[in-house]
Amino acid sequence: MVLSKIRGRQQRTVAPMSNGRVVIIGAGPGGLACAAELGRRGIHATVLEQGGAIGTAWRGRYDRLRLNSSRWFAKLPGARYASGTGIFPSREEFVGYLENYVERHRIDVRLRTRVERIDPDGRGWLLRTSDGDMGAEQVIVATGFANSPHIPQWPGRDRFGGPLLHVAEYRNPEPFKGADVLVVGSGCSGMEIAYDLAEGGAGRVRMAVRTSPNIMIRSPIGAGIARVVLRLGNERADRIIRAASRREVGDLSEYGLPVPEEGVATRLERLGVAPAIIDHATLEAIKAGRIEIVAGVYSLDETGVTLTDRTRIEPDAIVAATGYRRALEPVVGHLDVLDEQGTPRAVAGVPAAPGLRFVGYVPYPAQIGLLGREARRAAKAIARELKTSPVARQVAMAPA
Repeated sequence: MVLSKIRGRQQRTVAPMSNGRVVIIGAGPGGLACAAELGRRGIHATVLEQGGAIGTAWRGRYDRLRLNSSRWFAKLPGARYASGTGIFPSREEFVGYLENYVERHRIDVRLRTRVERIDPDGRGWLLRTSDGDMGAEQVIVATGFANSPHIPQWPGRDRFGGPLLHVAEYRNPEPFKGADVLVVGSGCSGMEIAYDLAEGGAGRVRMAVRTSPNIMIRSPIGAGIARVVLRLGNERADRIIRAASRREVGDLSEYGLPVPEEGVATRLERLGVAPAIIDHATLEAIKAGRIEIVAGVYSLDETGVTLTDRTRIEPDAIVAATGYRRALEPVVGHLDVLDEQGTPRAVAGVPAAPGLRFVGYVPYPAQIGLLGREARRAAKAIARELKTSPVARQVAMAPA
């Protein structure tokens, strides 16, 4: 942090606002896509990343992770994947793709710079960061909706004597060999980690499910089909996807996973909850009882877990696949741009306030590929606004 002594107090040095300055918060796929699209229009953007590397959040995910959509539907604007990349890119392949993207588009990324708060300052925005204050005419927030790991406040959570970790901390099954493990949550990560544990030598794997998920099989063209189907409206989309799931997945009621009453499209729109996308191997593990489905978690104590059906179990460890929070409140909560759930009211590059946009907050199949559309929309609008901004007009009218 840059500090200067003024009247015995420490005060941050404010970087002067330059003409057309754009600051992007987050060096994940959304933020990098925005920077590249602005660069194509001749606009320099500074990307601030609180982590120590490009795509920090992706680097910390579990070893088995692969993208749910194929590489054809997970591209950012202006760059293909390297030759030899798998159909469903792995964690390492995707991180490498982001690193190459930064080099290809010469994106200016400032690492280890955390944005603490954004305030209007009369000419644009003032960003309070861990490295001093920074002015900007335009700001894009692209930290994503999976920003801060969340574990519910189950009664007795702090009393549980075994390991209790969020999936953000899980890497591989090695520490759990021979252990009785409870995975809480049946989304994509919960399903994949449960299978990883079962394959990796855990003594027993159970999955706590409070609400039965919509399940789809991972497919190279699945994302493209889903995009088309979802445009048909919720009722038709639900009906089509349910029929396809019935053929591919079947009825898993006898294994503890009944078909939910609410379809994929309806649940996605109402709650922002995507279907659980799994491989055939995971499906077979559930049918074979290698992944046992139990009721949701009600409470914890020193040695065990009480489930919502009042069953008591005593796992050695708990892995919480219980989602993430956007954690935008400290940064923009005072600006009246978030709804009751902490989600931006205006998304997909639409201005939430003059010169303030959010990109990457719309849950949708093959979201990485769709970030390019959001980035283009935001970059096009910003280019237009910068041409007519007060700062630009002052420069244009200044004597030579």
